[in-house]
Order: sequence, then C-alpha cells, then structure tokens
Amino acid sequence: MSSIKLFQDKKIRAQYDEEERKWYFSIIDVIEVLSESSNPRRYWSDLKRKLSKEGFDQLYEIIVQLKLESPDGKRYKTDCTDTEGLLRIIQSIPSPKAEPFKRWLAKVGYERLEEIEDPELASKRAREIYKAKGYPEHWIEKRMRSIAIREELTDEWKERDIKGQVEYAILSAEISKATFGLTPAEYKEVKGLKKENLRDHMTDLELIFSMLGEASTTEIVRTKDTQGFKENKEAANEGGKIAGNARKELETKTGKKIISGENYLTADKKKLSDK
Repeated sequence: MSSIKLFQDKKIRAQYDEEERKWYFSIIDVIEVLSESSNPRRYWSDLKRKLSKEGFDQLYEIIVQLKLESPDGKRYKTDCTDTEGLLRIIQSIPSPKAEPFKRWLAKVGYERLEEIEDPELASKRAREIYKAKGYPEHWIEKRMRSIAIREELTDEWKERDIKGQVEYAILSAEISKATFGLTPAEYKEVKGLKKENLRDHMTDLELIFSMLGEASTTEIVRTKDTQGFKENKEAANEGGKIAGNARKELETKTGKKIISGENYLTADKKKLSDK
C-alpha cells in the first residue's frame, strides 16, 4: 500500500510495509518540508556527508530505496526511512517545524494501527478529507466505491501472478485505453494534471465508466481464471471494451462527450458540483 500523507498541506510520499507493520517515508519530501530548501536533493546529499562525519555509522542501514511515484507520473527509486530513522535525521535539520513534525509522525503511525484493527476507519478518514476539500457528497460516494472496486481488482491480480508496479500500471493502462481511448498519462494531459491523482479529478460519469471497466475486468478474470500477465492483459482489454462500448453508446444518444477537461485543482476553482 502506498499513499500520500499531508503535513500542513505539504505532500509526503509514504509506503506501508504490511509485513513489518510500519510506514516508510520519502526523505527528500520531509527535507523539502522542514528545510524549505529550493534544492532538497542537494540538501540531503550534503546532510548525508555531514552525518557521516559526525559518526552516524548506522545512517545507510536505516535508508531503504523504494520506488515511489514522481511528479512526471513515473516511479523512481527514492531514499526512504521509517519513523525512527526520520527522527534521527530530523535532529540534524534546524527547523521550527521539527517538533510539530514529530507529533505528526506519531499520529500517522497510530492512525494506521487503528485502521488495521478497524478497516472502516480508513474509509471514514478518506471521506472526511474529500469533504474538507469541498467535494460534493454524491461525488464522494462514487469515489469511495471506485476505490473499493479498484482494490477488488488488484487483489485478484495479486493472486494471479501479476508482479510489481510496472505490470499493474500496464494492465491499468490497458483498461483505460479500451474504456476512454486514453492511457492514464494521456488522460491527465487532457485535464491539465501533473502529479495529482487522476480519479480525484474525474466527473461523475468518468468515475462511473472507469468503475465499469475495472468491475468488468474483475468478473472476466474470475470467470476465465486468468493466470499470468498475458492472460490478464487480454482480460483487461476485454473489460475495458465493455465500458468503452457503453460510453460510446451514451455519447451517441446524448451527443455529449464523456471525457472532460474538468478537474478539481483548488477549492477556489470551479467545483465538480457546478457542472
């Protein structure tokens, strides 16, 4: 499970390790928030040398490289560390935000443990975040359902020998291309998005057809008992075509395009509910 955590409206990329039951955070993102440096990568490079000179021999033992999504939509190996490692690094960054950040770290860890015990809490918190951003209730309901449908599909892929984020991304692009005629990257260009989550900027109908494509794929995967990447890619294309044909039929009947350039970048811009 990977996620974006917010600290004072700043994005911190994070990934949860289910086996170790702890979060790993992008060190670069944390440094950018705390140091407010215009070049956080250079700051981190200099800090590593400084910590090594100070005798912090365990520095490289607490760093792991995880593939996290970058603003260009691609996933790159990124220096990450757990809560304990971050606390040690934070001590070497002079910042008035250090103490609030430590409290934020503790809160993030505690909330994840709560969600493991009661999965409904994760859903409730997601709803609260969308509501706070100004999304209308009817949209939030569809978005939450789309998350559930997506998880159901990825769970099936996991059981059918689909390996790594690259294969997941290819299969997802296959469904999107068959549903909308666009890959997720192309779709983001239509909406003028960069690092934002595409589905968080979809209209009601766009969400509905994306759900149909993934739900159809899940049903085909189960019925055919697809195994491996090749069979699942074919199923993804078939599932996407079902949604794509339904989209085209609706467009023919209404004379309106489903694919929209509308997005939801900021609260003071036009809201989805104003459509």
